[in-house]
Amino acid sequence: MAWRGYFTESELPEKVVLFDTTLRDGEQTPGVALTPEDKLKIARQLDLLGVQVIEAGFPITSQGEEEAVRRIVKEGLKAEIAALARSSRQDIEKVASTGAQRIHLFIATSDIHLKKKLKISREEAIKRALEAIDIAKSYGLKIEFSAEDATRTNIDFLVEFYKAVEEAGADIVDIPDTVGVATPFAMREIVRRVRKAVRIPIAVHCHNDMGLAVANTLAGIEGGATEAHVTVNGLGERAGNASLEEVAVALKVLYGIDTGIVFKEIYNTSRIVSSITGITIPVNKPIVGENAFSHESGIHTHGVISSPETYEPIDPEFVGAKRRLVAGKHAGTHGIYAQLKEMGYTPSEEELKKIVKIVKEMGDQGKKVTDAELASIAESVMGYGISEKERIELEELIVVTGLNITPTATIKIRWGEQSWRGAEFGVGPIDASMKAVSRLLGDLIKIKLESFRLEAITGGTEAFAEVTVRVSDEEGRSVTAKGFSKDIVLAGVYAILNGANRLIQMRRVKC
Repeated sequence: MAWRGYFTESELPEKVVLFDTTLRDGEQTPGVALTPEDKLKIARQLDLLGVQVIEAGFPITSQGEEEAVRRIVKEGLKAEIAALARSSRQDIEKVASTGAQRIHLFIATSDIHLKKKLKISREEAIKRALEAIDIAKSYGLKIEFSAEDATRTNIDFLVEFYKAVEEAGADIVDIPDTVGVATPFAMREIVRRVRKAVRIPIAVHCHNDMGLAVANTLAGIEGGATEAHVTVNGLGERAGNASLEEVAVALKVLYGIDTGIVFKEIYNTSRIVSSITGITIPVNKPIVGENAFSHESGIHTHGVISSPETYEPIDPEFVGAKRRLVAGKHAGTHGIYAQLKEMGYTPSEEELKKIVKIVKEMGDQGKKVTDAELASIAESVMGYGISEKERIELEELIVVTGLNITPTATIKIRWGEQSWRGAEFGVGPIDASMKAVSRLLGDLIKIKLESFRLEAITGGTEAFAEVTVRVSDEEGRSVTAKGFSKDIVLAGVYAILNGANRLIQMRRVKC
């Protein structure tokens, strides 16, 4: 890149460590709740991807969280396993008991946090940090220390804080942009100031509230950071965190900086995490979005066919993706199965027949089925990977509605060898059906419908509908689930049943 001349070689590191916090900060995405088994699956894939540090969780928060960290540690992955802890003995001892190699300690340092949350002085914050380091060192843990809300902290105090934790024995200091308010210029300068004061490695942890998480991460590295906190698909609290795939590719392609990432695993990793978390990848998301390497414009299509680099910054195969020239395509059963398997789905013969039937009907309406839509169809038909014997299935649905008649839904569901039938009234057929399902499920699990979104993904009166719901149980667990059908009422029922199945599965592992 021509602009590389703006930097001297000494200003940019040769290597950057990616500290992946998908399993900790990423799980704080609203609607995401991972079981220990979910976390283990993601950790294995992150290890395959080449991530050097995996933050497996926050052990003090729950028994399920502690179990997840222990299981990941016992897996014997190549990656270093880290766990989060506040600056308290109880938190630190809990991390030590899991066997994690690295502890990620934190305490707030901004005046707004010190005064309104912790209600302590700056001096007390430093004192607590140093005491925490002493305890962590006694367990032989590698220590990474974060000054929470660093970018809103007085810069002189921030430098003083990091110097103190370095002298106390911290191995790495992390600069978090906790509420995503830094600019790239500010992030670069903050890191430079800290870099002049400490000798140990510096990490950056950027949130995306202003859409600058990736830019701020790269700016921090320009300023001297050698570790970047990231999450797959940019998952995280509020607007999310810096995206692993965007940071890794940008560092390699734009800066020539090595991260140890196996780039061909990026696309697959993104899809696996999306499937497990239930969080859809935006179609226009850089690197892994459905449209990232799709071309429809005649000029662009001609250019890409002639010479791909005319309209693509990287070869899609570099990240394990494929170029798509948007057009209709006829697919057979074998082809659809191969595509599903590549995406991580292995449907039974009966499930495959149902998926193929839906795809062919959509094709008859002139609709090209995208990977995202095929995934939605598969998840709806397959019940999110829960075996047929263990999931609640819809057996019958009768809806009566019309003018001057109260909409009524009669539903029959089956779970194992047992069946239940019930009916409810509503303000419309969808409302009546949702109420009937909720009433029947009350014998198995009490659920609350938090949100309901309907989207037609083909045109015309026979359009296919995709319903996305968020449901929660009485213990506060919340999941996102989808349903797919040409009948919008059925799509809604499938979605809420899929959500209930996932909640029941979570209860079994006591997450």
